[in-house]
Amino acid sequence: MGEEKKRLPVGLENFEQIINDNYYYVDKTGLISELIRNGGMVNLFTRPRRFGKTLNMSMLEHFFSIERDQSIYDGLEISKDTKLCEEYMGKYPVISISLKGINAATYEDAFDFAVRIMKKVARNVQFLLGSDALSDYDKLEYKELLNNNMSEAAFCGGLKILSELLEKHYGTKVVLLIDEYDVPLAKAFENGYYDQMIFLIRSLLEQALKTNDSLKFAVMTGCMRISKESIFTGLNNLKVLSITDERYDEYFGFTDTEVREMLKYYEIEDHYEEVKNWYDGYQFGGVEVYCPWDVLNYCDKLKDHADSFPENYWINTSSNDAVKKFIQMSGNFKTKREIETLLAGEEIIKEIHQELVYPEMYQSVENVWSLLFMTGYLTQRGRVDAKRYKLAIPNLEIRDIFETQIMEYFKESVAKDGDTLSRFCDALKNGEETKVGEIFESYLKKTISIRDTFVKKASKENFYHGILLGILGVKEEWYVSSNQESGEGYSDILVETENSETVILIEVKYANDGNLDQACERALQQIEEKKYDEELRENGVDKILKYGIACYMKRCKVKLADS
Repeated sequence: MGEEKKRLPVGLENFEQIINDNYYYVDKTGLISELIRNGGMVNLFTRPRRFGKTLNMSMLEHFFSIERDQSIYDGLEISKDTKLCEEYMGKYPVISISLKGINAATYEDAFDFAVRIMKKVARNVQFLLGSDALSDYDKLEYKELLNNNMSEAAFCGGLKILSELLEKHYGTKVVLLIDEYDVPLAKAFENGYYDQMIFLIRSLLEQALKTNDSLKFAVMTGCMRISKESIFTGLNNLKVLSITDERYDEYFGFTDTEVREMLKYYEIEDHYEEVKNWYDGYQFGGVEVYCPWDVLNYCDKLKDHADSFPENYWINTSSNDAVKKFIQMSGNFKTKREIETLLAGEEIIKEIHQELVYPEMYQSVENVWSLLFMTGYLTQRGRVDAKRYKLAIPNLEIRDIFETQIMEYFKESVAKDGDTLSRFCDALKNGEETKVGEIFESYLKKTISIRDTFVKKASKENFYHGILLGILGVKEEWYVSSNQESGEGYSDILVETENSETVILIEVKYANDGNLDQACERALQQIEEKKYDEELRENGVDKILKYGIACYMKRCKVKLADS
């Protein structure tokens, strides 16, 4: 076995814990020197969820803070820069706050969470109560931040006051870190108290970043770049570093080299192609990166179980509302075609608006493209001009999310279409092959088709099989089972109608060459070879209908076997 391998820091966001407890760390400390050399007074990093923003903030906090132990940086990239370390390491009071927890159904509850977060930040510096550098009046103001019934005014001034008091105490300016600044706004928008929340967060940030003379510099992170007018009015010293920026592009997400090193360390290099196809493909600035959350989760599984399949780790951790709403907008013919192009692994060109406000996000399909781009559901494959980008689906994991949402949406819309549905089921039960074909084809034309050029090996039958099951699944009194373990992808659907008076066997084939007749024959032949009907007759079923269904793009042919 060799020496004990380090554990993978799945879900850990505390830098000190990762280093001290000997977890595997992908060194991103180069971010510190780049920030000191090129950073502005206020820096906002926008990246999709799960790209290591919080861990990077923890790394910054531990580096600059007077109160932290900096020996954890020994041997890391930044420690080679001795001059910079001497000048900046451990030299500043740091205020670190995450707004992620301000998430509630009502504004009152959300404000309650906000107060708790501010109190926690204030509690970390209780030594101020014994500070000789602070007057009694200063200490009175500080105590207000430990109070349960903090007013909105006190909350909004909280970060500014803490900065002033810390500067007085230490005689040096303060580094301010604000993580996930946009979460409260997203939640407020979802729950209908956006105007109140934007007012609160705007005054908090205005006082902390604009009128704060005790500030050395500030770093903020978020998913979205909320338009300046709505939240950073008059903040002239803001540097926005988004996913289109060349600067800092390799510090969020794992580079190919970093992933190869990790796989080698855990002796799972032979899974490199899977990891790449599933989790790579994001382009930030000029660098292609993997989603670190997924790579860590998958490697963690692989190192214990070498036969683990790549999974969708993203879907469980963030809501896929953006994709869901987008698919619902696909009633528009042009959008439907564009989604099909993306699913086929191709690119489309779109103008991206990086500055949005929440109420506008779903107002037009144009804005939703921008939203999908910024939240990581689409990525760029190059720029056409200042505003227009070539967009693509980054990898198999995200493609999987699109497929799932398309199927969900299809099932919902089928369920609403009761008439057509019962016509289809009646035709199927009565052996009317032409009618079955016509109705099935009309569904194929309506839905977004998934051309499997993206995944070479996946059998194209899966998609049509899914559509069929989606239609049949609505008929509650029928028993529908599908044999999915056949190894050749999905095939064979077995339907028992009410009281098992009739059993319907369906085999779906994809006609690669467009020859539907031939594919239908192949499907029927397969049903014969499997001799299902013998077993069914033994169980007392009298009426058995055998269907071969052949599909090609949005066309299909249905053939009933002679009984």
